[in-house]
Amino acid sequence: MSLAAVLIVKNEAEHLAACLDTLTWADEIVVLDAGSQDATREIAARYTGKVTVAADWQGFGIQRRRAEALVESDWILMVDADERVTPELRRSIQAALAEETPAIYTLARLSWCFGDFIRHSGWYPDRVARLYPRGRAGYNQALVHEKLENPEGLPVRPLSGDLLHFTYRDLRHYLEKSAHYAQAWAEQRAARGKRGSLGAGVVHGIGCFLRMYLLKAGFLDGRQGLLLALLSAHSTFAKYADLWVRTRTNPPPGDTSDRH
Repeated sequence: MSLAAVLIVKNEAEHLAACLDTLTWADEIVVLDAGSQDATREIAARYTGKVTVAADWQGFGIQRRRAEALVESDWILMVDADERVTPELRRSIQAALAEETPAIYTLARLSWCFGDFIRHSGWYPDRVARLYPRGRAGYNQALVHEKLENPEGLPVRPLSGDLLHFTYRDLRHYLEKSAHYAQAWAEQRAARGKRGSLGAGVVHGIGCFLRMYLLKAGFLDGRQGLLLALLSAHSTFAKYADLWVRTRTNPPPGDTSDRH
């Protein structure tokens, strides 16, 4: 059974080569670029002839569906540029393909953040469904937090080995990504007629901290665990605050633009 490693990317020159170095064993590599302004496409072209550009960004879900449509192989392994397939995970993937049994396989993702791998805090094993037979499963159209859909009810099985995830370069990178996700989340909720409140943001933010740091044993991740719990609480509050601003506040006097 043939395998395609599939990536959607934008401005990933810093990470892409290291990621693709762990995927050269795949039968096919498909890279869909969202309009990079760095050397992303040039780096990708060193590994594969299947580099395509779709710069009219409509969300993560649609972009993944576009990438899926470019695949010719029997199976799809969806990978992000800041991830690395370990040798143990590679062997597990190859063993699963050799069985030729239609299924969706989940990968344990181990994230490196602020100087260390995070093994608690609800971040590990952080199983993500990434290996699936082409045409029998696929991503939904969500703007953010897209999900792999399983319309045929295929069995879901875990693979051994870790998918390493080098998630944030520094604190600024975390805050930038967090703001992007908060905006996309609020846009989706507002489009469905949902309304937000600052009180809900406070409650959910506190709940997020307690869940990560205490219930999910984030304290065992040391100072990184404390920092992540605080930042995640802030990010959770920001989502609800963004929704509140969009749905409960008035535009400035004289502003007739469509803000929402």
